[in-house]
Amino acid sequence: MRIIPAIDIIDGKCVRLTKGDYSTQKIYNENPLEVAKEFEANGIRYLHLVDLDGAKSKHIVNHVILKEISTKTSLIVDFGGGIKTDEDIRIAFENGAAQITGGSIAAQQPETFLRWLATYGADKIILGADSHNRKIATHGWQQQSQLDVVDFIAGYEQKGVEYVVCTDISKDGMLQGTSNDLYAEILHRTNVKLIASGGVSSINDLMELKRIGCEGAIIGKAIYEGHIKLMELRSLIDNALGGLTLCDKTEN
Repeated sequence: MRIIPAIDIIDGKCVRLTKGDYSTQKIYNENPLEVAKEFEANGIRYLHLVDLDGAKSKHIVNHVILKEISTKTSLIVDFGGGIKTDEDIRIAFENGAAQITGGSIAAQQPETFLRWLATYGADKIILGADSHNRKIATHGWQQQSQLDVVDFIAGYEQKGVEYVVCTDISKDGMLQGTSNDLYAEILHRTNVKLIASGGVSSINDLMELKRIGCEGAIIGKAIYEGHIKLMELRSLIDNALGGLTLCDKTEN
């Protein structure tokens, strides 16, 4: 299972939110590149970079930070937040994204999302399935649809989606464990490469996600608050405990 730290950006700074609420933002570092380099120095190879300004503004905003990280580190970056148009996705890829995550666009403009899937390939386009009480949320989690998250994922798998990032918003930033029952249901109903996001609080949570069958796990606040230390992750990998890996995926 891939370990994927997250960097969320507001006003050019590395922040974390609680349950997606912008009023709860906490700044952890004013230099996201510095954070990315620290991840890289500890053996991390993957990064989940979220443009929260973009998600709220409905267009890509922090592409300069994406370019800095992609050109000044070796991290393989998946990028999301505010990707709504062909121009947005072009900017993201031109500035170094290895993959992009589309959530709101997939829920509200499926024809556009499917065109991107056909144009760029299933290895480049990740379906973002963020939900609250099983209902898909959009626009930086500020709006909620009536789409059931498992049906949403299963439907897109039939149309060619391979990678899915699924976040249970009620767990995000709470450090109270992950939505294992939901992830198990998704993996029972589909064969997607599921990346779990939200609620990771310990190494034990990672072990359980691995046991369930997740392809990857995104970790945010647990790292920034010191619940999981980078040296722990590196030691875990170096000793091959639990079958976790930082570098088992071929670069795109």
